[in-house]
Amino acid sequence: MLKAILFDISGVLHVDKQPIPGAVELIAKLRQQTVPIRFVTNTSRSTSAAILHSLNKMGFIVEQADIFSAPVAVKQVCEQRGLRPYCLIHPELEAEFASLNQQNPNAVVLADAAERFDYEHLNKAFSLLINGAPLLGIGRNRYFKTGGKLQLDAGPFIQALEYAADTEAEILGKPAAGFFHAAVDSLGCKPEEVLMIGDDVEADINGAMEAGLQACLVRTGKYLPGDENKAGQAFVAESVVEAVNSVFFQSASLV
Repeated sequence: MLKAILFDISGVLHVDKQPIPGAVELIAKLRQQTVPIRFVTNTSRSTSAAILHSLNKMGFIVEQADIFSAPVAVKQVCEQRGLRPYCLIHPELEAEFASLNQQNPNAVVLADAAERFDYEHLNKAFSLLINGAPLLGIGRNRYFKTGGKLQLDAGPFIQALEYAADTEAEILGKPAAGFFHAAVDSLGCKPEEVLMIGDDVEADINGAMEAGLQACLVRTGKYLPGDENKAGQAFVAESVVEAVNSVFFQSASLV
């Protein structure tokens, strides 16, 4: 029986900073009914503090502790292992890693770096990897949607470096099972008691189900026609509002 919800953020709660109709009210309703929730994201163009500020500005009732960000997970691993990362990341994410020692790097951290995905930066990462540095990735997402268009995400660049350096990246965001399990543990639930709602059939839906969670694919954000055919036994809904209303409130499956 479902007890809690994990929400992807971009494409599920909002698109280009415009809340999905009814989403703000939905989160407020869940808060009022004390439903345990977390907001999980591979977003790598913003710090967790910036994500919180953006959601609050849109009207969502969110607290810092509710946000599970893949960049934060990567930073924690670097700290735990004493890694000095070469960070091939977006300029707006630099503040998240500023406290780490990045001199004489012995690891590569790769996220969505936008215009930094040029030969100079990629070749520097390759040089470190070919000499044995580990590759830490925030996610294998192929693309994201902004301004009404699909844009390349970090996944294709991670795969290119893996191929070139004959190495395998350690993915620390979605769809890694450890990322989902950490979010579930913070809710005090078992994986099968938690519903993941997302618009990315690979990172959100299949990743969650492989980690033992239940999942719902929404037809918003980066969803493309036919994604539902790749989603296995996941529930499919037109929006996050329909998903929660159908699975939780109307079915009274929440305990």
